[in-house]
Amino acid sequence: MSECECCKKRKHREESEYRSLINRLNRIEGQVRGIKSMLENEAYCTDILTQVSAVQAALGAFSKELLSNHIHTCVAENIRRGDDSVIDELVVTLQKLMK
Repeated sequence: MSECECCKKRKHREESEYRSLINRLNRIEGQVRGIKSMLENEAYCTDILTQVSAVQAALGAFSKELLSNHIHTCVAENIRRGDDSVIDELVVTLQKLMK
């Protein structure tokens, strides 16, 4: 079985970074379960939409934290080593995030 291109690179995260990101994802997961429960319990549409908006905001905050960590570590370290290809990778990533 071959790995896709996105699965070849790895990133060791410091414990504090890892815990922060995991905590955010756990909260988001709980929010999504809450939305599912609201739907199953026939909650009013606007109440569900409000919770969907909260999940979207939480995912945005997760992405911002992860992107900041990426720039401060992966991007900066590669540039210091003289590998400017990471800049092109960052530009592509930013373009995807801005859709």
